[in-house]
Amino acid sequence: MTATAVKPAAASPRRRRANLLPYLLSLPALLVCIGILIPFVTAVYYSLLRYRLNLPMLKGFIWFQNYIAFFSDAEFWNTVRVSLLYTFLTVGVELVFGLAIALLLRKQSWINNIISILLLLPLMTAPAIAALMWKLMTNPNFGILSYFVQLLGVSNFKWASDPSTALFTVVLVDVWVYTPFIMILLLAGLRSLPKQPFEAAALDGVPRLFVFFRITLPMLTPYIITAALFRLLDSIQQFDIIYPMTQGGPGDTLLVFQVRAYLEFYQYTNVGKSAALLIILWAITYALSNVFIKQWLKLRERARGMA
Repeated sequence: MTATAVKPAAASPRRRRANLLPYLLSLPALLVCIGILIPFVTAVYYSLLRYRLNLPMLKGFIWFQNYIAFFSDAEFWNTVRVSLLYTFLTVGVELVFGLAIALLLRKQSWINNIISILLLLPLMTAPAIAALMWKLMTNPNFGILSYFVQLLGVSNFKWASDPSTALFTVVLVDVWVYTPFIMILLLAGLRSLPKQPFEAAALDGVPRLFVFFRITLPMLTPYIITAALFRLLDSIQQFDIIYPMTQGGPGDTLLVFQVRAYLEFYQYTNVGKSAALLIILWAITYALSNVFIKQWLKLRERARGMA
């Protein structure tokens, strides 16, 4: 009796669909990745060129000369200083105000819920519209905020038109627009914290400051780092508030990365230098975000070790 070879059964249509499902589910992420990489690679390519829109015949590779020229340019280092100063000022002030407001609204009640919704209204305003609105309110001639400042005895306050107060003015607008974002993230974090440590501290009569610094703040730190990271990535690329209010001025007072790249492209038609600025901005953003992410991962590992 001879054994006959059995051919493997062909895969059923259902099994083939099941095998294709992981690839179909990952397709949107792949398309998003490609959509991100195409502009990035294009910017890297143009940053290696000598390319001016008004002199297209001079287009050619100069490799890293655009970057070398920036590193030996005092205006570039002023741009780095102003961008980082603006970023850390806005993120720091917004974290303090956002945490303070979140602590005040921590208890769930109908009035706290209404107040938290009302405080989100600035966040619903487009930053460019908010900047134009504040530009009118801070006009030295007819602005309502200028009028209130004069009532307090401060005359001829120039707001964004004076180099000594321009940074203060745009930081004030940024804080008004984006503090609700920090507030809502930290409020969600506060309301999700476990109640047992706080109940035990209340029974033992532990002072509120001790509870805040030894219980609340350590447990809330991952939320603070997350909120700070989101705001840092946005603040260091700020354009919508600074350009409508000051166009980077007075002088080079607020010539941050995005504003300078915009001016290099549209005013000076220098595509290569504009692209190089954006690549440098990406490198700084990548380095800062890595620092925040590493701190967040350390906190998560510490929390797992304590669990």
